[in-house]
Amino acid sequence: MAKPGKTGLSRIIDATGYSFQGLKAAWTNEAAFRQEVMLALVGLPLAFWLAETKYDFLWLVLPLFLVVAAELTNSAIEAAVDRISDEHHYLSGRAKDIGSALVFVCLLLLGLVWFVILTPKLFG
Repeated sequence: MAKPGKTGLSRIIDATGYSFQGLKAAWTNEAAFRQEVMLALVGLPLAFWLAETKYDFLWLVLPLFLVVAAELTNSAIEAAVDRISDEHHYLSGRAKDIGSALVFVCLLLLGLVWFVILTPKLFG
């Protein structure tokens, strides 16, 4: 965690380091995160190849990043809940389920956007 009082470039450098630590932790500990990053790594060049305009490209890429961001959020919620207690509690389950629902909704958005943009291109 950044020390209180840090400002400017020093704070930005520290924050960037913490962000990379978080990405590394998610990659190491979360299979779903690894799968969604792989989806994005396949989707990015595919979007570049399939998009006819820069706006198509942006619309195809945006939900890929949203899925990864949602998975990071879900993983953070799960880690915090698990840190608090390993005993089952309905609020812990609710928090984890809602985090999972966030990822699911972003995956639905991803599918919808890709379908809407690519259907006319694929089927004329």
